[in-house]
Amino acid sequence: MIDVTNSAVEKIKTMLEAQGQSEYGLRVAVVGGGCSGFQYKLEFEESPAEMDQTIETQGVRVFVDPKSCLYLNGVILDYNDGLMGAGFKIENPNARTTCGCGESFGV
Repeated sequence: MIDVTNSAVEKIKTMLEAQGQSEYGLRVAVVGGGCSGFQYKLEFEESPAEMDQTIETQGVRVFVDPKSCLYLNGVILDYNDGLMGAGFKIENPNARTTCGCGESFGV
């Protein structure tokens, strides 16, 4: 469902270790909002919720709730650290429109 790149895996591991939460996972969710209708929400959680789908890549767990699964099939989660800024980037083949800043999308 979600492909997590090597650079994203390394950044997630680094962030979790820095917070002393290396056993936690990353929740990736789609919520209403933003200028295109939907936006992504990323946060660390200790464990998945009952109905979550869990994806494990190179020792990193990613939790996705059932509603978000509808919008995240085939997504690539990447991390870029360049001169123009650093951060996670989500490439979503399901998005029909995106806003100018890349923070929200529409289907």
